Amino acid sequence: MATKQVLKVGQYLTRSRLRDNSGQLVNRCQRLHNVMVAERPAINIPETKISVLRNGIRVATEDSGIATCTVGLWIDAGSRYENRRNNGVAHFLEHMAFKGTTRRTQTQLELEIENMGAHLNAYTSREQTVYYAKCLAKDIPRALDILADILQNSTFGAQEIEKERFVILREMQEVETNLQEVVFDHMHSVAFYESPLGMTILGPKENIKSIKREDLIDYIKTHYRGPRLVVAGAGGVNHEEFVGLCDKYLGNANQEVDAASVLKPCQFIGGDVRLKDDSMPLTHVAIALESVGWANPDNIALMVANTLIGSWDRSLGAGSNCSSYMALSSFENNLCHTFQAFNTSYKDTGLWGIYFIAEKQTLPDFVRHLREQWKLLCNGVTEEEVSRARDLLKTNLMLQLDGSTPICEDIGRQMLCYGRRIPLPEMEARIDAVNVDIINRVCSKYIIGKNPVVAVVGQTDGLPNYDTIKAQVTGL
Repeated sequence: MATKQVLKVGQYLTRSRLRDNSGQLVNRCQRLHNVMVAERPAINIPETKISVLRNGIRVATEDSGIATCTVGLWIDAGSRYENRRNNGVAHFLEHMAFKGTTRRTQTQLELEIENMGAHLNAYTSREQTVYYAKCLAKDIPRALDILADILQNSTFGAQEIEKERFVILREMQEVETNLQEVVFDHMHSVAFYESPLGMTILGPKENIKSIKREDLIDYIKTHYRGPRLVVAGAGGVNHEEFVGLCDKYLGNANQEVDAASVLKPCQFIGGDVRLKDDSMPLTHVAIALESVGWANPDNIALMVANTLIGSWDRSLGAGSNCSSYMALSSFENNLCHTFQAFNTSYKDTGLWGIYFIAEKQTLPDFVRHLREQWKLLCNGVTEEEVSRARDLLKTNLMLQLDGSTPICEDIGRQMLCYGRRIPLPEMEARIDAVNVDIINRVCSKYIIGKNPVVAVVGQTDGLPNYDTIKAQVTGL
């Protein structure tokens, strides 16, 4: 049986100790927090319930009472847990998940899902592997049975493995045509040089061609352990019944953590990589700095700062009504075709920066205006701008939770990243606690004097050299 250890997030919310970046208690945040909890009816905030099975698997649910549900398995394993020899195996496993088990052939699996009217999917990131299903609430037992069967009993037949090699190689070709993906992969390879976080998720072609059944099984045995698994459910799901089903289907999963699976720190190096192609009419560029992991308190301020920069596209026609300095400058000075600020977080590190597409002759101007934007964040942003960014960030976070699938994903990801689900009132209070002084202090901490990472594809001659970019954007 599962343990009776149930964590009711809403009950301890007002006792949460929120600290600012210097480690001091944020009284303002706590007051906002208490007011929000007091004013908001509890019935409007579905409770996230968490239980732990005896083998360490965490089970988290949010019951909204609707007729559908999304259930999934979140595994603390991705390409970051690989090495040069087996890079790509986590993604290969994802492709093999629906190719048949000892209990179901591929055809039987597909028919069972189709007859339920359910949707089955999976994806792999640098730190997580996810398998999930969306179905009617009444079909949760069958969906969990299928997911558990896939996780524990996949056969990895030789014929299916050979077929998937060609599927993944075709997928790799498609990724290579997505220049933003190409730029970000090269940015990671330079930022975290010679470390697992710098490797691609799909892996190199030579690995895809050589991965064997033993590699797949070894990866599962090493990383698919109870304490590194989260089973999440959102929608019409009863927590106690869900926990019982998880114990039934996954209660025998290995509960020991393999020493070889312990996450190793990845050192940020920074640097410059340029893939010259003069046949391209536009240049794709990413400029980033090392930021922080999910749980670092500075991350909230960096999220607000990221929202202050925002994004812009020439086709939007926002004109003089652009809300950020960078967007207005891009419009008035024709700096680029599009740009997008990003804040990519991992467990213990991250990348905070900007991706843009521009013509060769405007690249130096864009870098100069980026310097002014980052300088404003360090000393010059107004309270009105910060207030707008806070509201926009909160709105975006809530809009991303529209439906059982994004809520389920949010639960699974947060359980792996934070060890708990952060309630919306708490997240809103943390965001509201960010003011001009915090933005100035945090941005100065991560911008001034730091080594950037620069990744470029296209007509690279127009972009200033690395030392010039560093002097301009971080030598404020």
